[in-house]
Amino acid sequence: MLSLGAISFAAPWALAVLAALPVIWWLLRLTPPLPREMAFPPIRILMRLTTPEESAARTPWWLLLLRLALAALVILGAAHPLLNAGALLPGSGPLVLVVDDGWAAAGGWSKRRDAMLAAIDRAGRAERPVALLSTAPEPGTDAPPPLRLAPAAEARKLAESLQPKPWPVDRAAARARLTEASVDPEAAVLWLADGVATPAAGPFADSLAALGTLRIIVDGSDAGVRVLEAPSFEGGMLVARAARPAAGPETVLGIRAVAADGRVIGREELTIAAGETTGTVEFELPPELLNRLESLHIEDLASAAARVLIDERWRRRPVGLLSAQGSVGDQPLLSDLYFLRRALTPFTEVRRGNVADLLSRPLAVLAMADPGRLDPADERQVMDWLRKGGVVVRFAGPRLAEATSQFADASGDDLLPVALRRGDRVIGGALSWSKPAQLAAFPRESPFFGLSIPDDVVVRRQVLAQPAVDLQDHTWAALSDGTPLATAAKRGDGWLVLIHTTANTDWSNLALSGLFVEMLSRLVELSQGVTAEGGGAPLEPKRLFDGFGRLGPVPASAVAIPAAGFDEARAGPLTPPGIYGDERQRRALNLAPAAAPLAPLAPAIEGQSVEAYAEGRERDLRPFLYLAALLLFLVDTVASLALRGLLGRGLRPAAAAAALLAVMALPATGLAADDAFARGNSLETRIAYVRTGDATTDEITERGLIGLNRILRRRTAAELGAPQPIDPGIDELAFFPLIYWPVTPDALAVDAATQVRIKRYMKNGGSILFDTRDRGEDVATMEVLRRLARALDLPPLVPVPPDHVLTRAFYLLNGFPGRWDGGSVWIERAGSRVNDGVSPVIAGGNDWAAAWAIDDTGRPLYPVVPGGERQRELAYRFGVNLVMHVLTGNYKADQVHMPAIMKRLGQ
Repeated sequence: MLSLGAISFAAPWALAVLAALPVIWWLLRLTPPLPREMAFPPIRILMRLTTPEESAARTPWWLLLLRLALAALVILGAAHPLLNAGALLPGSGPLVLVVDDGWAAAGGWSKRRDAMLAAIDRAGRAERPVALLSTAPEPGTDAPPPLRLAPAAEARKLAESLQPKPWPVDRAAARARLTEASVDPEAAVLWLADGVATPAAGPFADSLAALGTLRIIVDGSDAGVRVLEAPSFEGGMLVARAARPAAGPETVLGIRAVAADGRVIGREELTIAAGETTGTVEFELPPELLNRLESLHIEDLASAAARVLIDERWRRRPVGLLSAQGSVGDQPLLSDLYFLRRALTPFTEVRRGNVADLLSRPLAVLAMADPGRLDPADERQVMDWLRKGGVVVRFAGPRLAEATSQFADASGDDLLPVALRRGDRVIGGALSWSKPAQLAAFPRESPFFGLSIPDDVVVRRQVLAQPAVDLQDHTWAALSDGTPLATAAKRGDGWLVLIHTTANTDWSNLALSGLFVEMLSRLVELSQGVTAEGGGAPLEPKRLFDGFGRLGPVPASAVAIPAAGFDEARAGPLTPPGIYGDERQRRALNLAPAAAPLAPLAPAIEGQSVEAYAEGRERDLRPFLYLAALLLFLVDTVASLALRGLLGRGLRPAAAAAALLAVMALPATGLAADDAFARGNSLETRIAYVRTGDATTDEITERGLIGLNRILRRRTAAELGAPQPIDPGIDELAFFPLIYWPVTPDALAVDAATQVRIKRYMKNGGSILFDTRDRGEDVATMEVLRRLARALDLPPLVPVPPDHVLTRAFYLLNGFPGRWDGGSVWIERAGSRVNDGVSPVIAGGNDWAAAWAIDDTGRPLYPVVPGGERQRELAYRFGVNLVMHVLTGNYKADQVHMPAIMKRLGQ
């Protein structure tokens, strides 16, 4: 291969023919045009005697240049020119292609995939075998197969099926595979690295260099390598942290808080300052939204490390309520627990029972509403639980006041953070000159700091703390006269908190205020959440991440994690990051601990040069050259006919008339074309697809819709016509119930007129299926989709709910796979009844057209991964459901159909 700048030639020997151009020029210059032919009748000869004409002895210079250009184009086409083909493969041996396919590769996977395929294509053109080595361990394989050489065509199939893993690379194991392989020392070694260092990176690079000429390519920017760490609660705020491998310029990341239904419930911008590797951002979410929080993720970054799952340790925390008071019958407002239960229910799971029952299950907080002195066995059990990290919140009341009167200072009660004085204090009573006391501002060291204190909250009665030197250190809230209202002390890993008034309205109106709810929320946040107890049952995987950070089904290789060791578990091939456990005990395993520590790769492989990915994709220039040669050939043909007199005076009037008729017919032709377009699309129902300008994409879309039409004719009563390519800025859209719009990274922005036409189409009942075809992994494609959404003013979208009619319009489905599986499908938020509830927008990235595509014999054109033909069948079923939903509306949501549907579901 010969490279000249960005252009390379796969068959450079053909360029030698360019040396023959001077000979061709000389021959063409000396060869005159063919003589003109004249009619024999003598009268015409006599008429022409007065106008002598001569034939040229040589070819005109302009025709000579045209023919030389034509010859040069053909020669250049034969040399197989390629744009952005990359550097030559060094050496003469095989290509050893090493790919980092761990979590850090997901952010720039499209570049890595293009580089893989381009390198394999270069090896194939040179007829050199390829050995493909991925550095991330495969799941379920204790001993990976030895490295082997394969033909380029076979290696390309392997490369196309390769996907990033949601765990780190293991370069030590990859190095062991290299030492076992037998590779020609003249090999060309290409390492597509992820830019993140590991302890084995240096020895691994040395082993690669020993095989042959080594090239290391990394992304010029580390924008795809970001790790979002598990959040923490600090001062009542949810604090998220993000890290990058190396210090650099200031970076701003958008962090989204996402609920379980896919809705964004919060967004903040996290800034990593210049010269720093980490940054933090605070989320201030009310308890109602915090309870819905499922994950945090970095915008525009498809990676398992860019998403953090939230479990009960950050969300709903079980709170046990304990009281010595029994049922109060018809007067619930007199209950010790009524106001506690009402205040805690919106953001916690509230449980009632005795000590043994409450502590037999995972519990975050134990709230005791004046239970009096506990039984010694119960007290020991509570203390053991407290020291392991529990939080006990105790409220005062008549029973506690009576206990202090009997035991002087209640020093025998271990469940008190401070010593108490005998009895209780009445403020503003009949025998007191003082008024009920208000609350003082919360000290900075208190978890209540920053809360607004209403003026109407007063305390009429309280138990008093015994004065002590360190009493101020234990005080979290006080009255305006300085007497403590809330005191706390650390007990082992847990907190013991005492509120010096009641949990109901007997001693204070605090329980009637919003401050009461906020204070309880802060106390619940102190807890560690529910954690697995030692010896508990193993937590089975429920939903796991893939390399791009999408939750999906559990692979057969995944194993359960022991409950006792869950906090020490790390993401790996057998334990991918995701959700483990059941509804009773749900735990999130995130990638961040396995990804730490982050460090740049370059210092770890000192002595090896590192390159960046070449800009642009490889393009074959032969079609353009041959097309230009064909056009020049047509021009040469017309010019030759003119020189031979075949376009002489006799034909000139006819030619002029034909040209005039053609010009006059242009509007009529346009009208005829529009009429034919309208007639063809109004006489039969068709699915349209948007022409992208990329021939391959448009062909895949057309073949896919042809395959879907065949399935519809076989299985339903819908008989659709051939798919119709359209330009939404020119063609009339009202004929089509559904438009398939493949989104490409290089798609042009839609103009204002096109925006108006598409908005009118959707408003009048049309539906558009936007398919990014990349499962959300290509940042450029997702940005194009966002730009389209803003330009077209698309309605708010949410993931398809499990009970949406799209899941049962014809088949019963719980997923919508295409060529790929796992990507979310988005529709208009429920609530609108326009167009019978049919969503005007369906968006996803599973590349459905490729899964549907068939050739002329009906055979599938493209493989589907990872589910094979079963997944293709499900893709067809999604297409059937989509078309039936668009054509028939929301009739399947009618209650008359529900009994039959529920019966089929087995419920």
